[in-house]
Amino acid sequence: MASNKTEPLKIVVIGTGYVGLPAALMLAKAGHQVVGVDIDENIVRAINEGILLVKGEQLESIMDDPIVRQNLNAQSTPCDADVFIIAVPTPLDQTSKTANLDMVIDATKSIVPHLTNGNLIILESTVPPLTCRNLITPIIENEGFKIGQDIYLAHCPERILPGDIFYEIVHNDRLIGSFDQKTQQMAANVYSSFVKGEMLFTDDVTAEFVKLIENTYRDVNIALANELSSVANSLDIDPVAAISLANRHPRVNILKPGIGVGGHCIPIDPWFIKQVDEKNSRLITTARQINDDMPKKIVNKIKHITQNISQPNFVAIGAAYKANTADVRESPSNKIVSLLRAEGYKIDHFDPLIEGMEFPVNIVEACVNKDCLIILVGHDEILIELDKHEQTILSKLNHPLIMRFFN
Repeated sequence: MASNKTEPLKIVVIGTGYVGLPAALMLAKAGHQVVGVDIDENIVRAINEGILLVKGEQLESIMDDPIVRQNLNAQSTPCDADVFIIAVPTPLDQTSKTANLDMVIDATKSIVPHLTNGNLIILESTVPPLTCRNLITPIIENEGFKIGQDIYLAHCPERILPGDIFYEIVHNDRLIGSFDQKTQQMAANVYSSFVKGEMLFTDDVTAEFVKLIENTYRDVNIALANELSSVANSLDIDPVAAISLANRHPRVNILKPGIGVGGHCIPIDPWFIKQVDEKNSRLITTARQINDDMPKKIVNKIKHITQNISQPNFVAIGAAYKANTADVRESPSNKIVSLLRAEGYKIDHFDPLIEGMEFPVNIVEACVNKDCLIILVGHDEILIELDKHEQTILSKLNHPLIMRFFN
């Protein structure tokens, strides 16, 4: 493969979801011939018809770009290429709390028949450290290739934010991880065709670890805020007020407490660190447990507040894992609703950003003859409507009670 970053390449992207599809779109827009591969025929068909299943106005405009339509097509199996990018999910095994790497293994095996000397393989999936060396490398080398000589392997973890995918994928610095400089440069040339952020070079194991560090940092700090909130509640003081006062110290910046942690990254990636070194990850493990316990704590708080209401009928708003997105992966708000329903509570659950969960009419009508309103996710449009119609909502409720649980 030539090292000239302006030379168009044929690039196969395995996995066209939240990570793979935006990358495929940007590479196609940069002039590369891109083949998106997915086992879901509905996704393949949508891409070929120009339909974007990952929401984002800017991404939709990119999908409609004539250059993208010309350079991007999808199919259910890989083909020969210069570059193979693996961007498949790595879900958490909920029993063992370890990474399920079956899709990474399957993706790697699927490209083996199409490999030729000089090919570059880039793993974007978030994985435990040593995955490239101990899992992917043996699969490739068992076919007679030598990593670093015949086939080049890099780990370049994705850095995108649901709700702002376009800006993040273009402007964020990209970590290029490989044990040899030639591979690093080859991968950098691929990303330089559309990334404006800086290319940061390191080895593959460090790159795998750094991605986990980034999300673990967030998880631990959220856990601190949530634990401080629990202590404040036990002292019968306002946790948000206490944290705000503490943050007036010039070297303190505690996050706001919430209902837990969602998304495909923060509640999952810290477990991958524990997986490779349980002895030295006690704080990380405790933080994970604190945040995982938050939905149960919120449920107990709701039950306590409404204990004098006979057979309460709730309206809950918010199903996404964070405000202003339609992403429900690992959503703590959904866990809260499920826990309440499992205990027999009646709940109407809405989220105006999620297809199929919109209000039948509006937020006011949703509250008619209900006992109380529970706000689990602070979407901007919800907060605007709540501020505008709060008194009307209170008058419609059987009990004038609005509970707000969000960052």
